Amino acid sequence: MKIIREAMAGTLESSDVMVRIAPCDGPQHDLLIASSVEKQFGAAIRSTLLQVLNQYGVEPVQVMVDDKGALDCVLRARLETALMRASDDGQLPWEVSDENAE
Repeated sequence: MKIIREAMAGTLESSDVMVRIAPCDGPQHDLLIASSVEKQFGAAIRSTLLQVLNQYGVEPVQVMVDDKGALDCVLRARLETALMRASDDGQLPWEVSDENAE
Protein backbone atom coordinates (compact mmCIF):
# COMPACT_ATOMS: atom_id res chain seq x y z
CA MET A 1 0.00 0.00 0.00
CA LYS A 2 1.37 3.40 -0.98
CA ILE A 3 0.68 6.41 1.21
CA ILE A 4 0.36 9.53 -0.94
CA ARG A 5 -0.89 12.19 1.48
CA GLU A 6 -0.92 13.08 5.15
CA ALA A 7 -3.95 11.94 7.12
CA MET A 8 -5.11 11.63 10.68
CA ALA A 9 -7.72 9.85 12.75
CA GLY A 10 -8.80 9.98 16.37
CA THR A 11 -9.06 12.56 19.12
CA LEU A 12 -7.12 13.71 22.15
CA GLU A 13 -9.89 12.65 24.53
CA SER A 14 -9.15 10.33 27.43
CA SER A 15 -9.00 6.64 26.38
CA ASP A 16 -8.53 7.59 22.71
CA VAL A 17 -5.54 8.06 20.43
CA MET A 18 -4.74 10.47 17.61
CA VAL A 19 -2.82 8.87 14.77
CA ARG A 20 -1.17 10.95 12.06
CA ILE A 21 0.45 9.33 9.05
CA ALA A 22 2.63 10.84 6.35
CA PRO A 23 4.75 9.58 3.46
CA CYS A 24 8.38 8.90 4.34
CA ASP A 25 11.45 8.60 2.12
CA GLY A 26 13.42 6.46 4.55
CA PRO A 27 14.07 2.72 4.27
CA GLN A 28 11.81 1.84 7.22
CA HIS A 29 8.81 3.07 9.18
CA ASP A 30 9.40 6.08 11.44
CA LEU A 31 7.26 5.68 14.59
CA LEU A 32 6.91 8.65 16.94
CA ILE A 33 4.95 7.70 20.05
CA ALA A 34 3.78 10.02 22.82
CA SER A 35 1.71 8.15 25.37
CA SER A 36 0.50 8.71 28.91
CA VAL A 37 1.10 4.98 29.47
CA GLU A 38 4.32 4.58 27.47
CA LYS A 39 6.33 3.08 30.33
CA GLN A 40 3.83 0.24 30.75
CA PHE A 41 2.62 -0.24 27.17
CA GLY A 42 5.12 1.46 24.83
CA ALA A 43 6.42 -1.84 23.44
CA ALA A 44 2.87 -3.13 22.88
CA ILE A 45 1.88 0.09 21.08
CA ARG A 46 4.93 -0.14 18.80
CA SER A 47 4.22 -3.83 18.14
CA THR A 48 0.58 -3.12 17.22
CA LEU A 49 1.57 -0.30 14.86
CA LEU A 50 4.13 -2.46 13.06
CA GLN A 51 1.74 -5.41 12.87
CA VAL A 52 -0.99 -3.33 11.19
CA LEU A 53 1.48 -1.66 8.81
CA ASN A 54 2.87 -5.08 7.82
CA GLN A 55 -0.62 -6.59 7.51
CA TYR A 56 -1.51 -4.06 4.80
CA GLY A 57 1.92 -4.05 3.17
CA VAL A 58 2.43 -0.34 3.80
CA GLU A 59 5.56 1.16 2.27
CA PRO A 60 7.78 3.13 4.72
CA VAL A 61 5.77 5.89 6.41
CA GLN A 62 6.00 8.22 9.35
CA VAL A 63 3.43 7.47 12.05
CA MET A 64 2.88 9.95 14.87
CA VAL A 65 0.82 8.66 17.79
CA ASP A 66 -0.54 10.78 20.63
CA ASP A 67 -2.05 8.19 22.96
CA LYS A 68 -4.31 8.97 25.90
CA GLY A 69 -4.67 5.39 27.15
CA ALA A 70 -6.52 3.84 24.20
CA LEU A 71 -7.21 0.13 24.05
CA ASP A 72 -5.40 -1.94 21.41
CA CYS A 73 -8.56 -2.26 19.29
CA VAL A 74 -8.96 1.54 19.24
CA LEU A 75 -5.33 2.00 18.19
CA ARG A 76 -5.82 -0.50 15.34
CA ALA A 77 -9.03 1.17 14.18
CA ARG A 78 -7.49 4.66 14.23
CA LEU A 79 -4.42 3.50 12.29
CA GLU A 80 -6.55 1.67 9.71
CA THR A 81 -8.70 4.79 9.25
CA ALA A 82 -5.63 7.00 8.79
CA LEU A 83 -4.20 4.49 6.28
CA MET A 84 -7.44 4.50 4.31
CA ARG A 85 -7.53 8.30 4.22
CA ALA A 86 -3.86 8.56 3.18
CA SER A 87 -3.75 5.84 0.52
CA ASP A 88 -4.18 6.18 -3.21
CA ASP A 89 -7.14 3.76 -3.19
CA GLY A 90 -9.07 5.32 -0.32
CA GLN A 91 -9.91 1.84 0.96
CA LEU A 92 -8.25 -1.09 2.68
CA PRO A 93 -8.04 -4.66 1.38
CA TRP A 94 -10.40 -6.11 3.98
CA GLU A 95 -10.12 -9.77 4.78
CA VAL A 96 -13.15 -11.92 5.51
CA SER A 97 -12.73 -14.65 8.08
CA ASP A 98 -14.29 -18.06 7.45
CA GLU A 99 -14.37 -18.58 11.20
CA ASN A 100 -18.04 -17.58 11.60
CA ALA A 101 -19.31 -18.86 8.25
CA GLU A 102 -22.03 -21.46 8.42
